[in-house]
Amino acid sequence: MEPRVKAGIWVSMATRLSDAAGRPAVVVRKGDPDSGGVLCLLRGRAGLVVLSQVRDAEGRPAWLRATGEAPVDDATADAYVERQVKRDPDLWVVEFEAPDFKPPFEARLL
Repeated sequence: MEPRVKAGIWVSMATRLSDAAGRPAVVVRKGDPDSGGVLCLLRGRAGLVVLSQVRDAEGRPAWLRATGEAPVDDATADAYVERQVKRDPDLWVVEFEAPDFKPPFEARLL
C-alpha cells in the first residue's frame, strides 16, 4: 500500500507552491487535517474548473475535472462543492488563481 500524505500537509504544500508561482491560493474550507479529501477550484477569466481527487485504475493518485472540461460559473461550482461537502464533511476546498486552468502543483488529470 502506498503511503498517503495527510490532507492538511498537502494543502499547505499546494498553497505555498501556488503562492511561490505568483498565483494566489486560499483555503475556502478546512477539512479533517489527517484524512480529509480535497477539492481544488481553478479560477480563470472564463469561470471555474473543479478538480476532485481520485485514483486511477492502478490505484495512483490523479485528479478529475469534476465539473467537466469547460469552465463553469460560480453558482454551478458552489452547488457542486456543497453537494460534495454534504457527502463528506471532512472535505477541504482550496481555490487557486489559474488563468490557464492548470493546477499549480504536479497533477495527473484524467
